Amino acid sequence: MVRSLASIEPLLAAPGPYNEVPNEYSAKDAKVALNSTRILLIGAGGLGCEIIKNLALTGCRKIDVIDMDTVDVTNLNRQFLFREKDIGKPKAVVAAEKIKARVDPLLEITPHFCRIQDLSADFYRQFAVVVCGLDDIEARRWINAMLVGFVDENLNGLIPMVDGGSEGFRGQARVILPTLTSCYECSLDMLSAKTTYPVCTIANTPRLPEHCIEWASQLEWPRRFPGRKFDADSSEDVDQMYAISLERAAEFGIENVTRSLTLGVVKNIIPAIASTNAIIAAACSNEVFKLITSSNPVLDNYMMYSGDDSIFTYTYSHSKKPTCPVCGTGVKHVRAKKWWRVSHFMDMLRTSHEFMLKDPSIATAAMNIYMARPVHLQQLTRPNLAEKLAKLVGVGEEILVSDLRLPISMRVVIDDFEGGETEPQDISSLLNS
Repeated sequence: MVRSLASIEPLLAAPGPYNEVPNEYSAKDAKVALNSTRILLIGAGGLGCEIIKNLALTGCRKIDVIDMDTVDVTNLNRQFLFREKDIGKPKAVVAAEKIKARVDPLLEITPHFCRIQDLSADFYRQFAVVVCGLDDIEARRWINAMLVGFVDENLNGLIPMVDGGSEGFRGQARVILPTLTSCYECSLDMLSAKTTYPVCTIANTPRLPEHCIEWASQLEWPRRFPGRKFDADSSEDVDQMYAISLERAAEFGIENVTRSLTLGVVKNIIPAIASTNAIIAAACSNEVFKLITSSNPVLDNYMMYSGDDSIFTYTYSHSKKPTCPVCGTGVKHVRAKKWWRVSHFMDMLRTSHEFMLKDPSIATAAMNIYMARPVHLQQLTRPNLAEKLAKLVGVGEEILVSDLRLPISMRVVIDDFEGGETEPQDISSLLNS
């Protein structure tokens, strides 16, 4: 039995007061669109569970959901579609089954238990709207670049992207119309940096539980386990890190070091709050509903929410960034130091808010400077990391930068090499000399 749309009939009966072309609105067409439009939801976690429920209850009948994770016991307190019996099962599969069972068994909900990078471009071209309920910057950047790449000069291939995110009592929802509005890459510099602590404090005068955990992670783990990289997804490694942190805390009389806090610090986990997820998911679902039915104009284009002390929302239009490597001119201009080696340039690509890449490869028209993959190219180009950048790249020469975080390549131009030829000494080397 097909679920009735009676609960949303009033919303479809007439266009909203802000609809700029009310004469073109058709309630009949809106209903048809809800039944036939294919929607892609990326993420079936805290936000995703809320969004897929909202979409189903507002009449959307064709939904694909992608998630690469399985249900964990830590998900059960806020991801309401999951129960203890679901632990270990793919989130996307469980979410699809639960929504069909609770809302309408005739809904066409297709789960995909995989990474978004594992699916082809033709797969993504099938959808009219993409909704992101992710907690991962890398995945957002990847799908954003993919959707921008679909649009030609006549705006054919344009697939709107609705993105939501939450962080404690705060959250945001935005609508991205690829090439027309600012894309996700345009706003990378708005992302908050990871909380860091001075090395001198964690090494000599720890005062907080977090100081003990950072000491265990940055200083003691490499000493106790040389050559062994800490795995935050390994229970054994987390237990060992917790034990080391407790030892440090006991030495300085610091309390409240817990296993959950240890995991939160080493993985930079920000506590998720179910009510924030529900609010942001509602905002995202509302935008999807408007995009599909054309009953009202969509958000232009960014809404922020804060529930720290009281409820506050603010909507504004985030401007396109002319130098955005995804939706702008495609060329990034940087000023390098004369003393930079290729490895310093690579570090800049990883840490700068302009790039925030993970494992970049760089090349010019003349040569491959450094290739992160495949392994044999990495081995061949690794010696170049020690070479001076100015020796391999000239002023004004274009560098092609690729990375797993993006399905496209960036173009970077060195405008100038500044400063002296010798790398400045840091304070520790001066003190030890």
